[in-house]
Amino acid sequence: MSQTALLEMLGLFSLVTFAGSLIAVPWLIGRMPPDYFLTHWQRTDARHRRHPALALAIWLGRNGFGFCLLLAGIAMLFLPGQGLLTILIGICLMDFPGKRRLLDRLAGIPQVQHALNWVRRKQGKAEFAFPERQ
Repeated sequence: MSQTALLEMLGLFSLVTFAGSLIAVPWLIGRMPPDYFLTHWQRTDARHRRHPALALAIWLGRNGFGFCLLLAGIAMLFLPGQGLLTILIGICLMDFPGKRRLLDRLAGIPQVQHALNWVRRKQGKAEFAFPERQ
């Protein structure tokens, strides 16, 4: 593959991730309940108690899509786009050990809270409630 073709592919990837983040990230933030960061753990536990085949299918779909968003968010740290919010949404979708601690740490950053609630206000949705900092 020539360098020109590689640069064209990177440019196309950058354009697609930028456009996708402008559409998908606000949509996903708007679909999250206002108490997501307080009650997500109960919904996750209930989802894991479903039929094993259904739970596996949901786990694969959510983790696959979340991982794609995580990678796109990391790329957007260097390319145009909403990198930190895309990384946060990707993490919210995935299930992995230590997720709760990581999500609490990221959602505890005042700038991240402000950005998330700014998106919610733009959509006319109630702002997120966050756990108290310790």
